[in-house]
Amino acid sequence: MSQEIESTNLGAPRVCPIADALEIIGERWSLLVLREIGFDVHRFKDIQVNTGAPRETLALRLRKLEEAGVIERRRYSERPPRDEYLLTAAGQDLLPTLAALRAWGERHASPVRRPSAAADE
Repeated sequence: MSQEIESTNLGAPRVCPIADALEIIGERWSLLVLREIGFDVHRFKDIQVNTGAPRETLALRLRKLEEAGVIERRRYSERPPRDEYLLTAAGQDLLPTLAALRAWGERHASPVRRPSAAADE
């Protein structure tokens, strides 16, 4: 990151697009929702099962992401009323970031650390 872009603002928080983005997507359930929709999982119940999110939490995150223009809700059944969730162009633009976060997690944050074969000998 170039320090020339952002000037030092001592005594006040720095104005930053990273912080702005985190206000929209910087929460565990929001990122997992985006992961699922990016994997073509579009229905509430399927997203809930795959993320493990509590129902109320998931509903709030979907609403917040929709209001931010990251996802859109589309009705797929009138009786009973049922919606599915799709990425908008802004949501699609997040997919490379999610892929990079996944790659970083695989390299540095994986909870399963297997000892090397040499350590077993």
